[in-house]
Amino acid sequence: MRAPDVGAVDGFHDRHLHPRPGLDPTGRAVLVEHHQPRWHAAPGLHCFEGLVRFEHMTTLQTPLIRDWVAALVREAVARSQGTGFLPSVALPEVTIERPPKLEQGDFATNFALRAKRAVGPRGPSPMDIASTISAHIAQDPPSYLAGVEAAAPGFLNFTLADDWLREQVNTILADGAQFGSLPVAKLGRVQVEFVSANPTGPLHVGTARNAALGDSIARVLARAGWQVQREYYYNDAGAQMEHLARSVWKRYQQALGRQVELSGDDYRGEYISELAQEILREHGDRFASLPMEQAEELGGLASRRIMQWIETDLERARVHFDSWFSEARVIREGDFQRVLDLLRERGLVYEREGAQWLSSQELGDERDRVLIRSDGRPTYTATDIAYHYDKFFVRSFDRVINIWGADHQGQVPSMKAIVKNLGVEPERFDILIYQMVNVLRHGEVVRMGKRAGTFVTLSEVLDEVGVDATRWFLVSRSADSMMEFDLDLAQKQSSENPVYYVEYAHARLAKVLRDADPGVDWRAADVQLLTQPTELALIRRMLQLPEMVELAARNLAPHHIPHYAYELARATQAWYDAGNDDRALRILTEDRALQAARLKLAAAARQVLANALDLVGVIAPDSM
Repeated sequence: MRAPDVGAVDGFHDRHLHPRPGLDPTGRAVLVEHHQPRWHAAPGLHCFEGLVRFEHMTTLQTPLIRDWVAALVREAVARSQGTGFLPSVALPEVTIERPPKLEQGDFATNFALRAKRAVGPRGPSPMDIASTISAHIAQDPPSYLAGVEAAAPGFLNFTLADDWLREQVNTILADGAQFGSLPVAKLGRVQVEFVSANPTGPLHVGTARNAALGDSIARVLARAGWQVQREYYYNDAGAQMEHLARSVWKRYQQALGRQVELSGDDYRGEYISELAQEILREHGDRFASLPMEQAEELGGLASRRIMQWIETDLERARVHFDSWFSEARVIREGDFQRVLDLLRERGLVYEREGAQWLSSQELGDERDRVLIRSDGRPTYTATDIAYHYDKFFVRSFDRVINIWGADHQGQVPSMKAIVKNLGVEPERFDILIYQMVNVLRHGEVVRMGKRAGTFVTLSEVLDEVGVDATRWFLVSRSADSMMEFDLDLAQKQSSENPVYYVEYAHARLAKVLRDADPGVDWRAADVQLLTQPTELALIRRMLQLPEMVELAARNLAPHHIPHYAYELARATQAWYDAGNDDRALRILTEDRALQAARLKLAAAARQVLANALDLVGVIAPDSM
């Protein structure tokens, strides 16, 4: 992606990074004096120094605090090379991390240790490199930085300024629901295709994980600067629809009192009988004499009803789609034949036993796949390829993301290779594979299988544990990890249940604000009165939300968000509990000015909790 014009980014430039006196000239420990008490950064912590390129999956321009720090280090390294202290050789990329211990500061880098390999044995030691970088930063430090320390054997530890941290409470409240968004120019149009379950039965909880992942990824990407389209692609033609039609036909005949046996590949769930009974009520014996081989209309009636179930369940789960795209539409309106011709031109199609085959094994698939059956009907593979051609070349998305179940893992290499052969740059196409879900009830695994009719439906889970718990638990594990959905845990109203714990933290802050003296105007409060360690720790945690959004967007990993929300709730708990041990630390303290400042912090923390919960589709309640 092209970097956006710096001048267009909220006017936050170097003029906001004011140098401060009082620095140790040796560079070992840099102490930055407090800056102007009323100064605060432009809303959203906007700064375009240090745009970072990440190689995994995508490139994001991220004006984050850590990137400001990385830019400081890069500038200091450039100065060191300019003076001859460091040789003019290629040096490693500057990476900024959060240190494991609070006493090591807010950010750290091991750049000096890694740079030693580049400068060679005759060059300066890692500790000397770190000290020199620290000294250069000391010459012109930004106002957000309280200190930078060179620590053995060659680390640099950075600490943020307390007064700057306190002012970010105002920034958070000014941003409101937008806090956590990455304030960059739009990255382009991205389509997230997810769920895409065929209308052969109600959604089960395994597919619900796809829904929770896809919707959360779409929310995170929108916060990261992408223009997102959510799409559901469904198969309303082909073998599975034929199986559905036959299954409904047989249950319809049984409903008429006729003896009809089910075969091994028929759908046997109770919902098939329900569909047959519904058709019988609405249409009577209209289809009584219809041969099974001509049951397409019955199948169509059933699939449309099932799609209504699916849409209702997804809407209830707060999962919304911008587009519903059918396989039949690909064949009817798409460039189906053109895509096949392109594949033939590239030598990827051959004929065998009257059918057209794709040489997908050459592209990394586990086997070659049929494109056109011997009777001339296209397979799902053929229409899927044409569907992806439509995404990139007809609707012209800049990026496409598919959310697939683990049962499609073997098709990933060939699909990516096919899309590349069609002329799409590999970095524009991502396929996220998620593992299946084991549902536990009373400690026992509940088996799932749509055709056997023994699966747990999304609707049942929503009825049992609610939307919030369902959304939280389905997205709380990394997509590549098997997960156990403990229905009993999800219903607990205690700190054992993480979603309850986080929602309770939000509700308690809302209650504190309701219970406050109306005469205390917290909106005009002086945040510089927030000096307690638990207050500063809470602010630090709040400011991590943009980092979590960037991380989740970069790696398509929304599970980082609920983990962050839980840690933020813990920080609010520690702040609240401090008042139980010391009355002077209570939020509603007798000092009205201090009470106003703490209420302002409570309002900001409540906002950040709500923003984090919204990213995973969970409601932030004001009471529980």
